[in-house]
Amino acid sequence: MIRRGLRLEIVAGLGIALAMPALALAAEGSQTLATQTTLAAETRDQGGRTQATFTVTVTGEDGLPATGAVAIKDHGRPLAGAALNGQGQANIKVDLLAGEHLLRAAYTGDATHQSSVSLAVGAQGQTSTGTPTFQVSIAPATLSLTAGQSGTVITSVTPVNAASLTAPMFVTLSCSGLPDQSSCIFTPENIEILPGATAAITSSMVVQTEAASNTAALPRRDSNPVAWAFLLPGALGLAGMAWGSRRRRWLSRFVLVALVGLVTMLGTTACNPRYYYLNHGPPTNPATPSGTYTISVIGQSSNGITAITPTPATLALTVK
Repeated sequence: MIRRGLRLEIVAGLGIALAMPALALAAEGSQTLATQTTLAAETRDQGGRTQATFTVTVTGEDGLPATGAVAIKDHGRPLAGAALNGQGQANIKVDLLAGEHLLRAAYTGDATHQSSVSLAVGAQGQTSTGTPTFQVSIAPATLSLTAGQSGTVITSVTPVNAASLTAPMFVTLSCSGLPDQSSCIFTPENIEILPGATAAITSSMVVQTEAASNTAALPRRDSNPVAWAFLLPGALGLAGMAWGSRRRRWLSRFVLVALVGLVTMLGTTACNPRYYYLNHGPPTNPATPSGTYTISVIGQSSNGITAITPTPATLALTVK
């Protein structure tokens, strides 16, 4: 019994020793690269409001650009997001409210890169000139979905100089830059800003993606064997008449008319879209393409003379 137990221990020890290199290789392959995120900001006056342009750069510890999504945060509150381009950079524009701002860029990471946060950058938002306007922001600034899923983003519309309003201002929300097979819905879509309002008004934006349909409808078999019983002999008869029409001119004309009728009948059946649908079923629906996209959340209003469209908020959407 002692020898048998010793033999089992030796075999187990050899198995663990042989498995260690494979486990080490698997652990090494599953490791992700550390990243470094940098943020540069530039502000300027844009129609009486302070517009900030951010340049975000994310590189891996191997020196190569990273992929994925980044978000701009002000004192930890998300303002906007964007997708990194092929150089690992993203350019984001944001309207800043009056006051001090402490801004950071946060990289969410991907399958091969770890997340990281940039150093803080300070910015000063100047007081507006008194023209009624508004600011659009979103939370969260990044959204990750599997094709077929939906996600909710809260859109905030903050009044600016609403005390100058003499009548309510109505803001219509919309989005652009969505990938194929996706949509966005706002609830509510239209927001009312009352004169003197200062608090932000929110709307729920639902982003819906589509999954590929993996089941195809069975074709409907409604061919009539009796029709084939007439069609096939008729076609053979026309062929025979065409062979014998070399001697009779009137028979040649008759065969030509009959052949044109036959081709027309076949063209209105086999080549007809409804015929194809009934016999082959509907085509399968494609899925929303995977990737990271920059979605613009737009707010538009009008004072009756000119349109008011502040800098859109941007959302980084990742579809898996």
